[in-house]
Amino acid sequence: MHVRKIIREIRKVGRYLGNYGKFYREGKTPIVLLTKEENLRNKSVRSGKDLGFWGRQEQRQIRTKMDLNMDLNAPHSMGTTIIGVTYNGGVVLGADSRTSTGMYVANRASDKITQLTDNVYVCRSGSAADSQLVSDYVRYFLHQHTIQLGQPATVKVAANLIRLISYNNKNMLETGLIVGGWDKYEGGKIYGIPLGGTLIEQPFAIGGSGSSYLYGFFDQAWKEGMTKDEAEQLVVKAVSLAIARDGASGGVVRTVVINSEGVTRNFYPGDTLQLWHEELEPQNSLLDILNSPSPEPMNI
Repeated sequence: MHVRKIIREIRKVGRYLGNYGKFYREGKTPIVLLTKEENLRNKSVRSGKDLGFWGRQEQRQIRTKMDLNMDLNAPHSMGTTIIGVTYNGGVVLGADSRTSTGMYVANRASDKITQLTDNVYVCRSGSAADSQLVSDYVRYFLHQHTIQLGQPATVKVAANLIRLISYNNKNMLETGLIVGGWDKYEGGKIYGIPLGGTLIEQPFAIGGSGSSYLYGFFDQAWKEGMTKDEAEQLVVKAVSLAIARDGASGGVVRTVVINSEGVTRNFYPGDTLQLWHEELEPQNSLLDILNSPSPEPMNI
C-alpha cells in the first residue's frame, strides 16, 4: 500500500521534473526527489535568470565562455614590438615574433620584417591582415617602378607609397609600419608611418604595443655615429626589454641589417635573450622555479 502511494506521488511530481520525471516514470530509482519550487529554481539557475548567488555564478561562466570564443575568433593582431635604427653606414630593423588573437597566441615565431625590394624592408604592427595587404600592394608597385626606371627604388619612394595607401584608407586600416633601407642617393634611412598615414623621417623609430616601454630607454641609449654591431645590440636589447614587460610581445628576435654591401638577416632565440628584473629563466618544471635565483637588475 505504501509503495503504491509513493509511486502516485512520484508520478504527480514528475510532471514538473522534466527529464527527472522520465526517470521516475520509467521505474528507475530516483536519487533525490525535488519539489516543484526547487525544480523551478534549478531551471532559472540553469538559464541564468536567477538573481541569487548561483544564478550570477552561472551568468559569469556563460559570459566567460563567450569571451573565450570571441578571443579565439578575433582578427589576428601583431601586438608587437618593432624597431628601426640608423647607424653610420646603414640601418638595423628588429622585431619580436608573437602574433596574438585576443588572449590566444596564434603564432609564436612569425616574421614581421617584410621585404619590399632588394634594399628596402618594412616592419609591420597592428592588424596582421592589414599590414600584409599594404606590404603586398607596395611590393607590386615598387616592382613596376623598378622595371620602368631600370634601377632600384629609393627608400623615400617606398615610404611615400605606404604613406599614400595608409592615408587614403585610414578609416579602414589598423596598422603601423616602419620602413627602413639603404639607397645610393641618401644612404640609410628610417621612416615611421603610424596609424592615419603620417610620414615621419627619424634617426630611430619604434612601434607596436611594446614601444610604450622603450621611449625613455632610446632617449638615453641611442646616439649618432653608432657602428653596425652597436646598433644591432641596441635593437636586440630593446626588443628583449619590451618582451619582458609587454604581454603581447614575445618569442624570438629577428633583425635585418641593410647597408651598401647588401642585406643580412639575424636570428636570436628567446632562450638566449638577456633576462631583466623579475624575469624567470626557462624551466622544465614549475617546481624548479622555487630554486631559481633572482635575475640581475638592468644595467644600461
